[in-house]
Amino acid sequence: MKLTWRLWGLVLIVVTVYIGIIGHVRLNNTQQLRKEFYKTWKNNYVVAINQKQSLINTSDTDNKVSALSEAQGYGMLISIQASKLGLEGTHTFNTLYQYYMHHRIKGTQLMAWRQSRNQYRKWSSEQTSATDGDLMIAQSLFLASKKWPQKKYYTNQLRLLLNDILRYETNKHTQVLTVGNWATSTSNSANLMRSSDVMPTAFEQFYNFSHNRQWLVIKTTMLNRLFQLSEQHKSGLVPDFAGVTQHSTSPLKGTHIPDKYANDYYYNACRVPMLLAPSHDPLAQKTLKSMLHFFVNHTTITAGYTMSGKPLNDYHSASFSAPLLMATSWHRNQGYDSLFFHEQWIFSKAMTKHDYYNATLTMYALMFSSI
Repeated sequence: MKLTWRLWGLVLIVVTVYIGIIGHVRLNNTQQLRKEFYKTWKNNYVVAINQKQSLINTSDTDNKVSALSEAQGYGMLISIQASKLGLEGTHTFNTLYQYYMHHRIKGTQLMAWRQSRNQYRKWSSEQTSATDGDLMIAQSLFLASKKWPQKKYYTNQLRLLLNDILRYETNKHTQVLTVGNWATSTSNSANLMRSSDVMPTAFEQFYNFSHNRQWLVIKTTMLNRLFQLSEQHKSGLVPDFAGVTQHSTSPLKGTHIPDKYANDYYYNACRVPMLLAPSHDPLAQKTLKSMLHFFVNHTTITAGYTMSGKPLNDYHSASFSAPLLMATSWHRNQGYDSLFFHEQWIFSKAMTKHDYYNATLTMYALMFSSI
């Protein structure tokens, strides 16, 4: 009997040590993977304009440079997370921040949504905004204010930017964020909602920072509209864009936006799973799990789907797989593990130099996944 207990004790010790070693190795491997990918991503896409400013280059050619507010937002979020994980100091985030500060729309704190430099090194800049970019920039400033509370300029700029998002990018009638400051109350895009603007975790952070309850109203309203879209189809998928009213939502009709995939799960809606994953809101989780239930029953994830679940293409894309990897990483042992392991193919591919969206969503998922 004593020998049996001793054997069981020895087994327990061995198992405990084994689990500890495996956990340590896994953690170190994840950290090493993040370190390697971040170095490559930064070398490929972070472009210094001068000693104080950097942008995220979205151009697909060597002789041009193009910046988007969306890309700047992703860059700022990724670099602040790199700092939190000990992969980076303050330099990259601050140079990306300075570029944003120098490319705000005149009279506002919103970032001009696109700047381009052609082969003749001549710059041009659009003077309208894109709400998703401004939201991500604001979220990065929130995280920076927590990481470096002594740097008051991040806190002060966050307050100003949040005020202008509410002022210029919010439909006061529907309490839904518009797609940009150009979608005014007098335009036919006033009731247009981008599904990937539904960022419940960010909205909660903005409320915690500002104590302005309008952010909670926006969160609840937009989650309700997103859930309504998901419930309209057996697939549970949501489209890139939709029309919204005070109480309902519907597919787009007419010429609200010149995009033939506006009513499909495409390169905007593909981000929705990763935006819902960290949220504890029950409606966010219900919507997300409907979508994951669709994907877990497909052995191959392709680039885009109709609302009925029909594939739009026959090829893989990290832009679609990375958000699903991140979403399933936050829901391990809940029936989605096969999807979690399958979508890790994105880390087996060399990061390309001229595919900003795929590379950046992969980098974002790696930085913010619960792995």
